[in-house]
Amino acid sequence: MRVALTGTPGTGKTTVSKLLPYRIVDVNALVKEGLNFGTDPERGCLEADMGGLGKKLDQMGLDSDEIVVLEGHLSHYFADDAIILRLSPLELKARLQARGYSEKKIMENIEAEALDVILIEALENCSQVHEIDTTCRSPHEVADLAVKTILREIDMLPGDIDWLDQLKDLI
Repeated sequence: MRVALTGTPGTGKTTVSKLLPYRIVDVNALVKEGLNFGTDPERGCLEADMGGLGKKLDQMGLDSDEIVVLEGHLSHYFADDAIILRLSPLELKARLQARGYSEKKIMENIEAEALDVILIEALENCSQVHEIDTTCRSPHEVADLAVKTILREIDMLPGDIDWLDQLKDLI
């Protein structure tokens, strides 16, 4: 079973994935390793080869009963279940600044988070979608919630997180 651990860059996907007791596939690493069409000159990031990613993931034999977590902001395109990590845009801005992102890239990601871009994509592509607000939670707390969600012990159904009021303070 493929489970996407997805969200806007900076929400905690990589940190949380390291705490999960499952096989993890780093989708962004596959893009960096060659499943891309080169760098987008306007945005300065790699343009993912989505068809190539899908084929590669299929070739990896991930469709068994084993739980496999696909980690990355594109992972929801390749899984039936998705857990979306969410983060307050105010905190997201600070994290992305600490990573050295450009102001343009920071604003692009803040807007994507505030406008639920990944949530909407996941709802369009996955049969089960859950979201976890990571803002005031430790990585261990988030990982525990993710495991409980994967095991169907709890539901973290989408729809309660609304960052639009914070967006006006950032623009």
